[in-house]
Amino acid sequence: MEFLSIKELHHTYFTRSSATTALSDITLDVKEGEFISFLGPSGCGKTTLLSIIAGLIEPTSGNVLLENKPVKTSQNDIGYMLQQDYLFPWKTIEENIQLGHKINGNLTKETKRTTVSLLEQMGLNDVESFYPKQLSGGMRQRVALVRTLATEPKLLMLDEPFSALDFQTKLKLEDLVSNTLKNFNKTAILVTHDIGEAIAMSDRIVLFSPSPGRVHKTFLVPEDLKALPPFKARNHQSYTELFQTIWKELESLDKE
Repeated sequence: MEFLSIKELHHTYFTRSSATTALSDITLDVKEGEFISFLGPSGCGKTTLLSIIAGLIEPTSGNVLLENKPVKTSQNDIGYMLQQDYLFPWKTIEENIQLGHKINGNLTKETKRTTVSLLEQMGLNDVESFYPKQLSGGMRQRVALVRTLATEPKLLMLDEPFSALDFQTKLKLEDLVSNTLKNFNKTAILVTHDIGEAIAMSDRIVLFSPSPGRVHKTFLVPEDLKALPPFKARNHQSYTELFQTIWKELESLDKE
């Protein structure tokens, strides 16, 4: 049994005057602890697929199972991290990271201690009483990651979480997020337009073709790259070779 199983997924958006098929015949399996990236041109349905896996959208047909259960019944086991941090500006950092526990009715002295400890692990010491506006963009994204991890989700969905950051901060966060997810043995799916980011962070890269979105090709990241943190992986020879291979595939999709 696979940890996450997507079978014959199809999704069409309907309006009064039109029907647009976003995804067609998507079948994928993800192992526990695996880091997968969804890569592809704009309009290939990556974010739609992420929303379906998260249980936010009901697919037109097909199914998604998390540990052999429909994702609609497993939403508390799924964490979602987006481009924007979506921290509540009127709440302190401590209040923001404890929001999931509060909503679920699990806010105790122990969970409070655990979330503050997560902040410290992210290099955010003594910021609990701060408000989001007092932190940099990179720090806020680290807070958003803490908030996502605080409820101990089994599956993390990362929808271009670094795209709004400057390049230096992005590289630092890639290392931090990758190391954190490995330490917690989390399963993660990243949606990105950045080939380099996908290679540096992933175990496997799924390339989608557009209109409608289909699985075009899957790339396995070499073991020597997976063993390295993202920043070091970017300087490895295997990284350059895989980058060129994926780039050519993307170019071929543009010509279709």
